Amino acid sequence: MAIDIAEIKRLKDLTGVGLTDAKAALEEAKGDFDKALAAMRKKGLTKAEKRGEREARSGVIGTYNHDGRIGVLVEVNCETDFVARGDIFAALVKDVAMHIAASAPLYVNSEEIPAEEIEKVKKEFSEKAASEGKPANMIDKIVDGQIKKHFAERCLLDQPFVKNPDITVGDHVKANAALMNENVVVRRFSRLALGEVA
Repeated sequence: MAIDIAEIKRLKDLTGVGLTDAKAALEEAKGDFDKALAAMRKKGLTKAEKRGEREARSGVIGTYNHDGRIGVLVEVNCETDFVARGDIFAALVKDVAMHIAASAPLYVNSEEIPAEEIEKVKKEFSEKAASEGKPANMIDKIVDGQIKKHFAERCLLDQPFVKNPDITVGDHVKANAALMNENVVVRRFSRLALGEVA
């Protein structure tokens, strides 16, 4: 089956995969663009995860100010200055900063959570589960689930993305990294809200 070159290019641009991969995906999907797109997005995200091993030291410090009441600084890194100056990267940084303003995460990811904070929360949840009469052999499992949920709500990359709650912020970053064919890392952020005391 002959595949239209315009469709191949469109698939390549949307997913960040090579022309050969895009053509193969369309052929495999028998010309069904949506089916090919789904397959390639999956492949593109897999490539993005492999790119995660490459060093990301370029990038920008983005800002977002909401009505003069909430301000955000966020450092997002990529591999090259060329990508850092691009529109896709700029839009991603803005999205991340806006999300931080709206959702007030405490950490970038779960690796940043201090061990003593995890222990404190674990103790609280364990005592609560015991006081509610939960079976002793189930408490650890219940508490593990509660801890995961508790910190997912506080870690930027695990939060549902404000512009599309069906995906996490981490998923949004990976999808954009696949489009740019670069490793992209949200390094750190700072959020200030008027009248808040640290």
